[in-house]
This record gives sequence, C-alpha cells and structure tokens, in this order.
Amino acid sequence: MATRMLRRGLPRVPGGEPWPPGDIAVEAPADAEHASPLSAPSTSLDESEGAAPEAAAPAATVPEPEFSVVEHAVPSAASGASLRRGLPRTPGGEPWPPASVAAVAGAGAATARASSSTPEPADAATDAAADVPTRSASPSTLDEPTPESAPVVAQTGSVRRGLPRVAGGDPWPPADTVPLIAVASDAASSIAVDAPAAADAPAAADAHASADAAPEVAASAPAAAPASAPTTAVATAAAFPLGDPSIPLPAPRTVWNGSAPRHVTATAPASDRPRPTWTQAIAVLLGAAALGILAAAAVAFVRALLSFPFMQDFLAAFPGEYEPTVAVEPGFAPWTNWAHFFNVFLMVLIIRSGLRIRNEKRPTAFWTPRNDPKGKVSLTIWFHQALDILWLVNGVIFVVLLFVTGHWARIVPTSWEVIPNALSAALQYVSFDWPTEHGWVNYNSLQQLAYFVTVFIAAPLAAATGFRMSGMWPKKAERLSKAYPIEWARALHFPIMIYFVVFIIGHVALVFLTGFLRNLNHMYASSDAVGWTGFWVFVASLVVIALGWVAARPLVIAPIAKLFGTVSGR
Repeated sequence: MATRMLRRGLPRVPGGEPWPPGDIAVEAPADAEHASPLSAPSTSLDESEGAAPEAAAPAATVPEPEFSVVEHAVPSAASGASLRRGLPRTPGGEPWPPASVAAVAGAGAATARASSSTPEPADAATDAAADVPTRSASPSTLDEPTPESAPVVAQTGSVRRGLPRVAGGDPWPPADTVPLIAVASDAASSIAVDAPAAADAPAAADAHASADAAPEVAASAPAAAPASAPTTAVATAAAFPLGDPSIPLPAPRTVWNGSAPRHVTATAPASDRPRPTWTQAIAVLLGAAALGILAAAAVAFVRALLSFPFMQDFLAAFPGEYEPTVAVEPGFAPWTNWAHFFNVFLMVLIIRSGLRIRNEKRPTAFWTPRNDPKGKVSLTIWFHQALDILWLVNGVIFVVLLFVTGHWARIVPTSWEVIPNALSAALQYVSFDWPTEHGWVNYNSLQQLAYFVTVFIAAPLAAATGFRMSGMWPKKAERLSKAYPIEWARALHFPIMIYFVVFIIGHVALVFLTGFLRNLNHMYASSDAVGWTGFWVFVASLVVIALGWVAARPLVIAPIAKLFGTVSGR
C-alpha cells in the first residue's frame, strides 16, 4: 500500500491550523491509486449524514479500495468528540453550537455497512458491520451505537433551521430534526470515526489507540425510521440549558426597529446647524458672567477715577457738549421723523436678508432681469439689493434735506472741542452719572460723532462694498476691478453690518434709559413734551416692522419681483 497525505483545507476555527492536521496520512492499495475513489477522505460529517441512505445499498455491493487514516500523536483535549462548529450567533461570540453540544444523527435502521478490507456480499457486509464498527464507504459515516451506550433523551420542540450546507440545497438541519435533551446518561454516546481495516499492524494499532483515548459520541436513529427520510437529533449535556430552540437568540438589531417599512414613522430631517453641546452652553454662561464682572469693574473704576480733583476740573471744562458755531433752529421737522421710520424699517429687513444670504445653501427661487439672461441671481439676493436701493434713496433724501434746512450742523462736528467733550460724555455714561440731555436743541459730542460716522462713513461704505459684490458692477472694467478687488468688498461688508447692529442696540438702549417718553416724542411726534403720543406711534411702527419681517418670504416677494424680471424655480 502507498501512503499519501490528506489534502488540507480551511481551518475549523478562526485563526487555527488548516484541517485536517498535517500529521494525518492515508494508506491506499497500489491498485487503487489510479482508480476513481467513490468517496473522498475529507468528506464532512454533514455530507455523509445526508448521503448515507442513498449510498447504503451501493456501498454493500460495490467493492471499494481500502483506506486507513493514520494519526500520529494527536492529543485529545475534550471529554467527548465535538460537533462541527460554525460561525457565532452574535458578533464577538463563541462558535455555534456550543462546545457541550454533540450531534446524534441517524442514518436509519436500513443503513448498510461496507466491508473493511475486501468486497463481500451484502449479507456478509451486514454481519461484519454488526460485529465491528468500521466504515469503508466514507471516513465520515456515522457508526450505530450499541443499546448499552445510547443515552436517555427527551424529545422537545423544533430546531431553528439555518443556511444550507451546499449551494442550492435545503436549509440545515433538515425539517424533521428534533432536539433531544439528555436526561440520564450511563454511558457516553459516541461518533466512532474508524478507518477501514488497515494494511499494516502498526498503523491499525495507532488508529485504535487514538480512538480509545478520545471520547466517543455515537449517532443513532430509531429502527422504524425510513431510510429515505433520516432524522437528525441534537443532544445536550444536563449542564447546558438548551431551552426552546424555536425562540430566536437575543441579538442586537442591525436593520430596522422590527416593524415593516410601511409602518416606520417618518422622522424629521436633521438640521444642518449643529446644536450646541452642554460644554458650549456652560462656556457661554461663563463668558456672560465674565463680561458682567468686567462691566461692573469698569463702572467702579471710572467712578473712582472721576472722584479725583483733576478729573472734576476736566468735567467742568468739557461737560460733554459744545455750542455749535453754526446757528441751528431747535426741534425736528416731520420729514425727519418719516426718514427715521423708513430707515429703521429698511435697515431691519436688509439685515435679515443679508444674514439669509450668508446661510442660504440652496435657493428656492431665482430672479433674472429681462435685458440680461446671464444675470440670474437668487430671489433673496434680489430682495436684498432692492432694499438697498430703497435705503439709499431714503438716505439721499435725508442728507439733501439736512443740508437744505441747515440741520446738518447737529450731526457734523464744527469744532475740535468735539473730541474732549466726547471723551467726557463717554466717562459719564460709564459711571452711570449721565450728562444732561438737550437733544431737542443740541446733541452731546458722543452722539454727534456716532451719527456722523453712521451717516457719512458707514452708510457709504456699505453701499460701495455691496455694489462691488452685486451683478450691477461693470464686468468689462478690468482696471477698476483690479484697483478695487471684490475680496476687499467681502472683507468689509459684513463687519459694517455688525457695526449697524451694535449702533442700533446702543441707540435704542440710550433712548429708553435717558427719558424714553420725551425721546420718543422727539423721534416720532416732533414734540418736546413728555407724553405718550410718540410711544404709541413707536409701537405702531414696531407692528409694521414685524409684518414686514414675516412677509419677507418668496411667496410674497415673487409677485413683486416678477414686475421687474423673471422669477423661476431653477
């Protein structure tokens, strides 16, 4: 006989050695080396279980060459032969089934046994199989145990079926498989994987020694079971609680919440703007507290500073205002009140549309001029630029009337005394010992500088930077575009808007903190009296501004924009 090494395949466990071990060899007769074997030595236990009924009759009558498995010093670590284990049922778990579960599979009472050495008639092969538990058809065929070695089991429930063992086959285990719970076991059942009769005695002695050292688990089937439909059973030790196999094992959900897709409730789309975390909220609170502490410290410091004699002399020399060099008629004309209202209304909508432009990623509508199809812009940009034009028109009218009526001297400095008086007024505001207000006649120097910067510096800069970024800028003016890059306009436009926001907040705060009834009468009623007329006009103006804020949306803006161009959704 010739000795050949078995062909090794994939490992039985992740990270293990290829199966079978490298020290297992197959001895075959010389006349069988060129023959086509009827069964491969590496046939799996599962394949032999399914093929045993059909192969029983041919195996008893057809002569086959002898194969013997020679194992060299294979240690036995378990107390019983383990069932072939597969992938784990849960991520990161143990291979399934557990190590304590053994397979008890029967091939039926009519399963024939093949001869161990030479081909014999069917009757002789059956008698030999009853006396000696050998296998010649396949090394993976299960031996039938003796009645003394069969465990006492109890049948219960059904076995959960999984994927097929072969491509296109039925799910495994078969449909007629039932679990058997071991309730008493005097002798361990075994699966005896024996080789056919060995050619030489040393090899047979080694095979018998390894079979005696390893625990044996036998596969049995009821005698009345038909050969065409064998029953496979799973037996467990008493220490392993199998439970009801029809109940799925607990596992984390990986697909959906367990209901059909048509019943899944639609979730609101996540906002692109991330919500602040609790650490950011705490940081904001701490920052606000720090600013409050600094403000209180600044008030205390300025009050202590103004208590010194030299600072008292400074306040006496520069009380916070000076007499204008140009005579100005006191009071405010009605056109001033109207210009003030339109300025506030347009400024609020300009700031709102400007912030929306910065945050708008996918415009809902577009506007295209009739005479320039390539000048298409979003409807929000058109609305922003239209408001800018109205704001500039209102500002030009205000400035023209300001110089025509001579009231320009109220907001334009006419003496260098404005600088020390503005510093004096700022110190008095910080110390909460505010200067005396005479707004009906003359502004203090700090107010005058603030109004001058807002009307004659910030407003023109906002208009110039906005015009450079708009589609109205001439495309062919290369020299002008090079002298005034668009990057400069973008870098200045937003900070100017921040200045306007800060100015509005400070202006409104001082109006209410320095006698709001008189100040509101100045701004909305053209009166120096202390009454509620200006207050109610101011409330009505806030209502109009709120309505404009709500109406500033494409549903309202689009019909107006269609009067000056084409509005489209793309």
